[in-house]
Amino acid sequence: QVQLVESGGGLVQPGGSLRLSCAASGSVFGINVMGWYRGNQREMVAVIPSGGSTNYADSVKGRFAISRDNAKNTVYLQMNSLKPEDTAVYYCLMVVRGKSYWGQGTQVTVSS
Repeated sequence: QVQLVESGGGLVQPGGSLRLSCAASGSVFGINVMGWYRGNQREMVAVIPSGGSTNYADSVKGRFAISRDNAKNTVYLQMNSLKPEDTAVYYCLMVVRGKSYWGQGTQVTVSS
């Protein structure tokens, strides 16, 4: 079994920055894809495969950056120039040996 724990959400003013983290524990060997999604519809924000290039939603390109630390089984999302429309619950996803696991979600609110 794999457990994902997210952190880093909160309230920020427009134009501000936040960094989300998601750490995996348990039977975590063989993590392939790591990614971030948001909202009830689980809109893709950014994904980073183990050996491929990153992919971003058009709405966040140039503002968000996804990265991963394989030694720590952790994925990060650096969010800059935040806008009110970025407000959502953000979920991390990890695909481990072909099975998808989701984090519990962390709230990001962008408001003045």
